[in-house]
Amino acid sequence: VRCVQGLQLWRNSSTEINDELYKGYRKGNAERKINEIVAAYDFMNSNENLLNVTIWYNSTYKNDTGNQPLALTRVPRSVNLASNAYLQLLLGPTAKMLFEFVKEMPKPETTLRLDFSSLLGPLFFTWVIIQLFPVVLTSLVYEKQHRLRIMMKMHGLGDGPYWMISYAYFLAISSVYMLCFVIFGSAIGLKFFTLNDYSIQFVFYFLYINLQISLAFLVADLFSNVKTATVVGYMMVFGTGLLGGFLFQFFLQDSSFPNLVQMILLSLVTIFGYCRSRIIAMELYPGFSLYRGLYEFSQYSFNGNYMGTDGMRWKDLNDSDNGMREVFIIIAVEWLVVLGVAYYADQVVSSGRSPLFFLRRHQKSFSSSFRKPSLRRQGSKVFVQMEKLDVQQEGECFGMLGPNGAGKTSFINMMIGLTKPSSGTAYVQGLDIRTDMDRIYTSMGVCPQHDLLWETLTGKEHLLFYGRLKNLKGASLTQAVEESLKSVNLFHGGVADKQAGKYSGGMKRRLSVAISLIGDPKVVYMDEPSTGLDPASRNMLWNVVKRAKQNRAIILTTHSMEEAEHLCDRLGIFVDGSLQCVGNPKEIRGSYVFTMTTSQNHEDEVENLVGQLTPNATKIYQISGTQKFELPKHEIRIADVFEAVENAKSRFTVQAWGLADTTLEDVFIKVARGAQVFSALS
Repeated sequence: VRCVQGLQLWRNSSTEINDELYKGYRKGNAERKINEIVAAYDFMNSNENLLNVTIWYNSTYKNDTGNQPLALTRVPRSVNLASNAYLQLLLGPTAKMLFEFVKEMPKPETTLRLDFSSLLGPLFFTWVIIQLFPVVLTSLVYEKQHRLRIMMKMHGLGDGPYWMISYAYFLAISSVYMLCFVIFGSAIGLKFFTLNDYSIQFVFYFLYINLQISLAFLVADLFSNVKTATVVGYMMVFGTGLLGGFLFQFFLQDSSFPNLVQMILLSLVTIFGYCRSRIIAMELYPGFSLYRGLYEFSQYSFNGNYMGTDGMRWKDLNDSDNGMREVFIIIAVEWLVVLGVAYYADQVVSSGRSPLFFLRRHQKSFSSSFRKPSLRRQGSKVFVQMEKLDVQQEGECFGMLGPNGAGKTSFINMMIGLTKPSSGTAYVQGLDIRTDMDRIYTSMGVCPQHDLLWETLTGKEHLLFYGRLKNLKGASLTQAVEESLKSVNLFHGGVADKQAGKYSGGMKRRLSVAISLIGDPKVVYMDEPSTGLDPASRNMLWNVVKRAKQNRAIILTTHSMEEAEHLCDRLGIFVDGSLQCVGNPKEIRGSYVFTMTTSQNHEDEVENLVGQLTPNATKIYQISGTQKFELPKHEIRIADVFEAVENAKSRFTVQAWGLADTTLEDVFIKVARGAQVFSALS
């Protein structure tokens, strides 16, 4: 034993030797230190006439290769050390003989070539390619958060065309991005690109960017905030790269390396029945399938550069150690599956359809009127109810008045498809808002309460886009856009070509009104259209609405009594979610307010005077001799009122009197108070 070259460490049993040899590799001991021992010897009963030796070595070492070909464990060296030790025991310390050795095959002289793109490519190129994922994700969530998609849908863009256009747009951007990625890498001479077959690279990148876009559509259904989606997206980018480089790559290089993940995947190993199943299971995560493909490219390009040969070719996909064929299959199948699941989730989560929407039969309605026989929405505070009411026909503007929280906006949201009624329904040109909104959208215009605009598009680009959704083309589209911009005073001075994000609040409001009217929709909903406008712009907008209602039905909500009287042919007053009264402004204001102030001892005489004018007069106010009465307009003449007052002056002292037309604001306050009192008593 003393003749063996090396540091002599004595152990008491073979169990201790096995344990120390194994734990001294890859920091397997409690101290987390690498104390690798080449070999251990037990000369057993050896003597001068007999050599009987047992040699231990760590056989797991041969599987740890890094990025190099499989290493050959130097077992013969350990055998030679034991043999020479025995010779030195017999012949003296100078005796030495080489009994066994391993010699490399002869080969031409080679020069070491290092290509860092092949060594580091899988990690860094994974990050480069997945950078597109948060870009697509945030773009989709932005349209969702700002309700731009529902705005497009309300102007006639169906789900199918939206998906096709968006998918084609992201695919075009991703394709250009990957093309530049490959061209740039090839131009600077990276072997990762130049040695591997470009057709294999094209198929791999094309399949993956399609899977990545589909995955972004699916994940977008889980978010409603752009910032949250951005953070999660970039966490996936860097997390995928790090896990691929420092975890997944160990599975590719060292199938015997034990860890927790292998234990978790043990059930999958049993199902698949062979050692590569755990790698395939991990490749079901799209980021790892990308990493595996890049890893295969890097291995073939590194070996090709080292040996002076080509990288990966199509015939190499049949190699037993080549996982590219599996990657192709996994990505292609996942692309189709994820795309289908994403579309289904979008219909159920974002569009609010039933999970079994694809089983619903298409129903037709043959009614042609615009009516709301019953509409109801019950929420925490909002309750909207309309019973047996024909609202309007083309050429009419219907105004909705009511205090804040009365249900006006909730009613509009139900009519435009943002909120589903809990019971009841409404019909637009014979189409049911519960089942036929996709068809209603094609003939509908909307000016929402809050401006839904793309900050980076100009006012003209907005109208061009929505005009195309209304099937306007060519010269008719250009003319309609110019007329719309001129009508809302956004055409001159370069305002039309300014980004909407740089518009003032009033300019954005005028643009929203122009969007709602372009394309000649048959019904237009305007939720407080003049909010934030100066008097001049407001009057201009009113003229636009009055001209627009000639061949379409318009429903608007407003808090401005002046706007309601100026624009609306009929009005409805909402209080606490219920429609209290309906009529044209003149009918609603169908009374005079008669006021007279006398001494308190003549109050009865004033009441008799009013009773003689009309028996249907109503006292609405009385304090310290001052009394107010409502007089129906159709029952009195103004001349009779003047004559009665003159006669009264001869009998008692009249300190003051007046006759005024009832304002819409008076009616609104009266109806609101009456409804609230009734609600309180109920």
